[in-house]
Amino acid sequence: MSHPSPLRVVVATGNAGKLRELRACLADLPLSLVAQRELDVASPTEDGLSFVENALIKARHAARITGLPALADDSGIEVPALGGAPGIYSARYAGEGASDDDNVRKLLAEMQSLQGAQRQARFRCVIVFMRHAEDPVPLICEGAWDGHIADTPGGKAGFGYDPVFRIAGDSRTAAELAPEEKNRLSHRAVALRQLRDRLRSEIPAISFDTG
Repeated sequence: MSHPSPLRVVVATGNAGKLRELRACLADLPLSLVAQRELDVASPTEDGLSFVENALIKARHAARITGLPALADDSGIEVPALGGAPGIYSARYAGEGASDDDNVRKLLAEMQSLQGAQRQARFRCVIVFMRHAEDPVPLICEGAWDGHIADTPGGKAGFGYDPVFRIAGDSRTAAELAPEEKNRLSHRAVALRQLRDRLRSEIPAISFDTG
């Protein structure tokens, strides 16, 4: 019995760390994940008011330009004591074009006077899979990861706010985890497990529809 060719899917992100995690978490599915930059797709303006809206914007944009099914992730970190900030602005918290280090420094500065429970935080992730640009029922999966913001960064792995996100019930930051462990525990891992289960029953039909 021959195996079907992997389904080619455009991944609507310019973040290399996210792409690595997506590929690792979906490695057991017959998917060929292609970064949008490899297909000359520029990132759209993310002007949604929620993680879901921004993920849909990114996925629809990539699917429309490439004609391929699209996978998009929108995620960030929320600090209740800061009114939920950085939230959907996590990637540009310190301004457009800000580096991970810039964003982390701003967050630590904003939280300098906060102690104890005031430093609680949560990573949130929304994953969207669109079969085509006009998909009326895209797959939408969500995950969360609870912890708190450390006083100083720790660890060299991961990306984004990982060095200052200390995991609930653990003394380590997300940046001190091995990639395999992070891909079991993280907000993105939770959302991707949901997506993987749903895609297992979807892939034959999607492959047929897209030729």
